[in-house]
Amino acid sequence: MTMHRCGLAIALFACSVAAAAGEARFTRIDYSGDDGGPVPAAGEYRNPVLAGFYPDPSAIRVGDDFYLVTSTFGYFPGLPVFHSRDLVSWRQIGNAIDRPGQMPYGEAEELTRGLFAATISHHDGTFYIANTCFYCPGKGMGNFVISAKNPAGPWSDPHWMSFDGIDPSLFFDDDGSAWLVSNGIPQVPMRYDGHRAIWLQRYDTATMQLVGERKVLVDGGVDPASKPEHVEGPHIFRRGDWYYLTAAEGGTGEQHAQMVWRSRDVEGPYVAWTGNPSLTQRDLDPNRPSPITSTGHAQFIELQDGSWWTVFLGTRPYRGNQYNLGRETFLLPVRWTDDGWPMVLPRGARVPAVASRPALPRDPATRPMSGPMAWSERFTAKPGPQWLTLHAPQQPWFRTGGDGLRIVPGRTALGAHGSAGNGQPTYLAHRLQHHHARIEATLEPASLDVGEQAGLALLQNETHHVLAMVERNAAGAALVLRLRAGKDDPIAGRELKRVPLASTVDAVSLRFQLDSQHLDVTWRSETGAWNSLLNRLDASLLSVDRAGGFIGNTFGPYAVRQ
Repeated sequence: MTMHRCGLAIALFACSVAAAAGEARFTRIDYSGDDGGPVPAAGEYRNPVLAGFYPDPSAIRVGDDFYLVTSTFGYFPGLPVFHSRDLVSWRQIGNAIDRPGQMPYGEAEELTRGLFAATISHHDGTFYIANTCFYCPGKGMGNFVISAKNPAGPWSDPHWMSFDGIDPSLFFDDDGSAWLVSNGIPQVPMRYDGHRAIWLQRYDTATMQLVGERKVLVDGGVDPASKPEHVEGPHIFRRGDWYYLTAAEGGTGEQHAQMVWRSRDVEGPYVAWTGNPSLTQRDLDPNRPSPITSTGHAQFIELQDGSWWTVFLGTRPYRGNQYNLGRETFLLPVRWTDDGWPMVLPRGARVPAVASRPALPRDPATRPMSGPMAWSERFTAKPGPQWLTLHAPQQPWFRTGGDGLRIVPGRTALGAHGSAGNGQPTYLAHRLQHHHARIEATLEPASLDVGEQAGLALLQNETHHVLAMVERNAAGAALVLRLRAGKDDPIAGRELKRVPLASTVDAVSLRFQLDSQHLDVTWRSETGAWNSLLNRLDASLLSVDRAGGFIGNTFGPYAVRQ
């Protein structure tokens, strides 16, 4: 089978790949999910506002419009850009990194590397995103800025900056000056593991480069004597005559907390609020029901009526600290204290699953990004901006059209992604958005050549995933269920179950039924009854707690050849 090169753009997804035997043919993907919980009444909204793997949110207001961006790590397209008119209902309008040549992901990098926390800003008709590509080949911890006149894109190629650290954020002062604040290694010798600092430097938008002296605003955190870990995700904003610096401490896990400092001068000195943290859940009973944890990495937004809100990340564990959805985007109002400090939640208060909406007209032009949802993808047109691949395609390997999705199986297994010299797995991914979900894929076994397999993947990372596949060998076709639950498991995964398929079967549907830590896998031929492949597989193997890292699960059609 021959795969032809086409332009290195997101249009790869719509590139024509000549029809051929050996294409894995999928006719549909169906998804439904409902995690229950309180139902919002009129005038209320549900948290999170972006369910699933949408971490490290950054949001701004431009007139009556709000724009938000989140991190994507090793997935492509990168850095989804959302639009809203009410802060609650969000619609994805594009991806800031949507051209394969735009970002050097590389072939030998883990999925948890790549595009870390991004921040979006706007000044004088131009949008900016500052970001870190962690361990991009040739860039190390490569920090960069991209720009666009339209937040839907196209966005520029990266303008790279040379400094150590992560989480850059641009601030534009009232006089038009631009400043870049970021995390970095302390100026003094590191006193403990996790000792970091917050740095500030001027930024020249004409040359898209840093200028002048780089200086430390915060060394360690609010209370250096307590050895706070990983102060990061900084933002500067202005309210009245005060400059406010906000950043997270404690890492992005259960000890996460949002801290605030302020100064009369953008260059400091900054004084920490005695009421810190402005937001945390780390002091709450870990055995509380329906917990929301790990809250932090917040950005504050002023509405036109003078009220303030914040977006931030959080997680929803189903047992202990186990969650499969990754870090999600939440929304809460900000209350200003009498002495001028921003309070999101007082100590001991829980993040509400349902809260009162902002005083803004409802935005009806969006599909649900949280709460109960159901959808079906027939792949009759180019996949929407929410569909992903592992790193950027360098040649087309799938096509869509009236006959559905066609994938040319590649030779790189999901378990081999990130190994030097290997290519890209032929896997089309969608974020999992519910712990209680049903995922179905329908495909045609006759489309496969001997030595090829295709089916449905549920992925946490290279070492932890579940595969329900149709496999063809010299003896015929069979259904195979595989699990990879650690680096010591075979690259292709351990075989858990095998069921021969009759040669007369024209279509097979594969189903994952998730119930928090439990996964049932079933199948059927044509429109017949559902049959069990395996019940109550331990889905917590795909949680961050078990698999490591800090990304969420994705699922989707996958094909591979031996």
